[in-house]
Formats: sequence, C-alpha cells, structure tokens
Amino acid sequence: MKILNKLSALSIAAIASIALLSSCSDTKSYAERLVDENKAVNLFLSNYRVENSLPEDNNFEVGPEAPYYRLDDEGNIYMQVLRAGDRENNMATDDQLIYFRWTRYNLLYAYNYGEEYSEGNAEDMSMNPTYFRFNNTTNSSSTQWGTGIQMPLNYLGIDCEVNIVIKSQYGVSSEIANVTPYMYNVRYFVPLSN
Repeated sequence: MKILNKLSALSIAAIASIALLSSCSDTKSYAERLVDENKAVNLFLSNYRVENSLPEDNNFEVGPEAPYYRLDDEGNIYMQVLRAGDRENNMATDDQLIYFRWTRYNLLYAYNYGEEYSEGNAEDMSMNPTYFRFNNTTNSSSTQWGTGIQMPLNYLGIDCEVNIVIKSQYGVSSEIANVTPYMYNVRYFVPLSN
C-alpha cells in the first residue's frame, strides 16, 4: 500500500511538472511579443497605402481611401485622415482640454484569430467622453491614454477625425506590458464651456 501511495504521489508530481513546464513554454518573451506586434501592424497596413513621410505644409490626403502616414521615425504611429478639421483657426494649444470619442480595434487579436472586435465610447452617447490636456505629460488624465492619441493634433484642427494605428509603447499606459497594438478611430472636440 505504501509503495502504491508513493507511486501515486510520484505520478501526480510528474504530471504537475509536465503541466508547469508546458505552461511556461506557452508564455512569450517581451521580444517575441514585439515581433508579433510588428506582424499584426504590418498585416493591417498591408491593406492600405502607407506614406513614410508627412506631406509638405500638412496637406494630407483626406477620406477613407487616404493613405496611412507614418508620424514617427520608428513606425509606432500611423495616421489616416478622415476629416482634417480647421487648421487655420482651430489648432490645439498646450494644456488645452481636448475631449475625444473613440472606437478601437485590437490588431493583435485580428492577427491571431482572423476577426476583429471593437470597444470604445464613440457610439454610446450615454458614456462620458474621454479627455486629455494637450501636450501636458504631467497630468495623469492625459498620460493614461499614451502619447499616440494626441499626435494627430500636432498636424490637424481639433475638429478632425482620424484612424490611428498605435503600437503599445505609445498607447494606453496600463496596457504597455501586454504589447498590444490598436487601430483607433478618433473624433476630437473641445467642451462647450471651454
């Protein structure tokens, strides 16, 4: 009986060890996650024209057929301009309160599973709009959305609408460790009392 108990204990220990080893091998390193992020973004962008430089005088092509413009040297942010807004009279100023409505799509999920799902507050007006203070990196309400969400306002009027591909390091601060890229559709505006 003692031998049977010892064999059972050894069998359970062996099964637990195998389960532990197989679960460790399923965990990807940060470098592997970065590779997957790049693959997901590249797959998404392969369906569009991509411009690696910004147009002179911010004369962006506009509309759903417009290209995605690379906004940074490393290729972490790409912007498609759906509506340019009033660049003459309505540019954001430092520390200005900017509200935005958004829908985002998880590009890594689409890459891995071949389907997309969305989330956000763009379609549900009962949800509060989100906001940031433009170029204010000392304000946690601004930095929680990452730096990527603000970048279009360096080039476009506040009343613009864009699609933005944002890789994780420029994205939502609480999600950087997950290395998940998103495509956001964003509409910006200022509060009526501002």
